[in-house]
This record gives sequence, structure tokens and C-alpha cells, in this order.
Amino acid sequence: MSGHVLALDDPQAFLGGLVEAVESVVSRETAQSALTVVRSRSFADRLALRSGSITSISLATRGYIMELTRTGPSYTAETRRVVHGVVVSRRIQTLGEWLQAFAGRVAVLAGVATDASSGPADALRLLGISVSGPALGVSRENMLPDLRTLPFKVRGLVPPEASQTLDRIVELLLDTLPRVVAGYELKTNAERTATVYLPETLQAYLALPADWARTHVYADGATPQSALASQLAMLEQAASQMHDAALRGDADVLLVNGRFLTYKFGDLA
Repeated sequence: MSGHVLALDDPQAFLGGLVEAVESVVSRETAQSALTVVRSRSFADRLALRSGSITSISLATRGYIMELTRTGPSYTAETRRVVHGVVVSRRIQTLGEWLQAFAGRVAVLAGVATDASSGPADALRLLGISVSGPALGVSRENMLPDLRTLPFKVRGLVPPEASQTLDRIVELLLDTLPRVVAGYELKTNAERTATVYLPETLQAYLALPADWARTHVYADGATPQSALASQLAMLEQAASQMHDAALRGDADVLLVNGRFLTYKFGDLA
């Protein structure tokens, strides 16, 4: 079975790739009856005879309708229970949960055995699908624009509290970075927070299987979600102190802050 590598950063490639993956493993008749693709066609699309942009896909199987919709910078994933044509319940899911269930239902349609206990990536891989998460790099050359997009790339993929903390960190850094120009060390500390510590903290969490990240408990009682919250809280405190120091021109505070971040997050670099 050919592989489909789907990138979350490209909505059309991602949604289109899911459609192609389904059509490659089930019969044409089954795909036509079970899969619905909704597109938005602009006037230019009509003139050029293009099919338009995919806005949502849905899969209808026995008693269920699974729908994935692109809404702004994120995806909305929902599964509806249907009895005699009437929706009796609906559940909003994380993208990882939805993809795992989607892969399982497509596998049933295709006659492929799946293991319900496997993670989202494993279930998708059975259908020849792999998903690449959002690219979270913040480059020095494009630092401020990359930083602005960071919260949108992970929205829905991290807990809501973590997303809110991230918003605050980014706001602080966006206001701090243009001010930190007086000395090389000061500039380096602020930039390293933006380009290394913050994106790699998020990337480490997103590399975990979604279900495992929600339910696993470490030996010390912490969970991946609580560990992420703790790391982001430290980064927010450091970003706030850097912001205050930059406003006051307090080089000593900023240098001490930089050493603290190197100690706490240096193993990510």
C-alpha cells in the first residue's frame, strides 16, 4: 500500500490526502457512498474549471457520521451517532482522537484488521497514512512572524490552559525582542527563548501520542500535560522578567534570567 504523508500545516494537502487515502483502500462504490467532500468554489475556480478548496470531509458508516472541518487556523473534529436518520448524540474530539477513530472505521470498510488499543499514528499507519505535525520552528531570520504564528499552529493540539499561557508568552516576547538590541548577550538570551526553548518545549509534547499524553502518569505523579504546564509557566515567568528588564534597560536581571533558562531548558538545545 502506498504511503500518504499528510502535513497539518497545509489544510488542502491534509484534507485532500485523507480523501486520497480512503479512496486508495476502499472500493470506488464504497467511497462514493460513505465519503462526502465539501468544497468552496470561488468565481476564479469556476472560470478555471477548478474543483475548489476542501472545507470539510465526512465519513458515514453504520450508525455514525464522522466530520472534519477546517475552521480558521484549526480543525474541528466531530462524531455524530445517528439512529434512523436522526442525530441522537454528538461528540467533539481532538484531532488525534478523530483520526484514530476515522482510520479504524475506514479499515473496517476496507476489510483491514485494526488494533483498537494502538495509538493514532499506528492506526493510521495501517492504512498507509502518516501525519507530520505542524512545523514549530522559529527562525532568527523570520523570528517575529514565526513567533506570531506559533499559537495558531498548536491550537487544539495542546490543552486550553497551555494554549492561553503560550499566547501570553508570545505577546511578551514580541514586545521584548525589538527592545533588546543594546548588547549581544542580552539579545542572544531573548532570541534563544523564542527560537529554541519555547518551540522545542511544544515540539517535545506534540511528539507524544495524544491518548498517552492525556492519561500517562510519571513516577513522581506528574503527567505529560502537567509537565508541559509547568515548563510553560517557567517560560512565562522568564519572559515576563525579560520584558520588565528590557523596559528598564536592566542588563543584570536579563543576564541572570538567561542563565536560569539555560540551566532549565539547555538540554533541549
